[in-house]
Amino acid sequence: MTAGPGDDREPGTPQGVPGDPAEEAVELTADPSDVGSLDDPAEVTDPVDVAEAVGEPADEGADPASDPASDELAVTRMDLAERTADLQRLQAEFVNYKRRVERDREMLAQNATYKVLSPVVEVLDTIDRAREHGELDGGLKSVADQLERAVTQQGLVRFGAPGDPFDPNLHEALSHLGGDPEVEVTSVKTVVKAGYRIGERVVRAAQVLVVDPA
Repeated sequence: MTAGPGDDREPGTPQGVPGDPAEEAVELTADPSDVGSLDDPAEVTDPVDVAEAVGEPADEGADPASDPASDELAVTRMDLAERTADLQRLQAEFVNYKRRVERDREMLAQNATYKVLSPVVEVLDTIDRAREHGELDGGLKSVADQLERAVTQQGLVRFGAPGDPFDPNLHEALSHLGGDPEVEVTSVKTVVKAGYRIGERVVRAAQVLVVDPA
């Protein structure tokens, strides 16, 4: 067979048939050196490249919030904060309860003392009148002094003296004697009956005569 014009193949070489699958396969075959093999770790080392090569999305880093250990630690911290707040609240409630108990106990003690000593106030008034008239001497004076010491030890305090500023919480004004140039405020001029109190509680207000500033 005679070679046609433009055919640069040597004579005797069989001419390939256009569209032959074998010839196209030879032309489409890629050089193995151009594409790294997935079996060779030296060719593909980047996790992103591996993921892209196998068709899976790359893992760009785990979310700390999705870590079970981190979630458990956060829950533990929240529980600890709640238990701490509960403990502090219970401690505050216990302190307040203890204060109320102590205050109530003190009030009960004062009420008991008040109940016992209230009738004694009249006896003390009698002793005061006897002392003013000079009738308190001998053995009677010793008994009176012992009684006054006993009630003082129990917390009964006497108050009210001439010259004290008038206090309606402590004094009962029986009468106003008019103006007095020696005082600047309404003051006690004469004590008719002394006042007594236990702690801050007034057992009996002092009965007094008062004067006003001139």
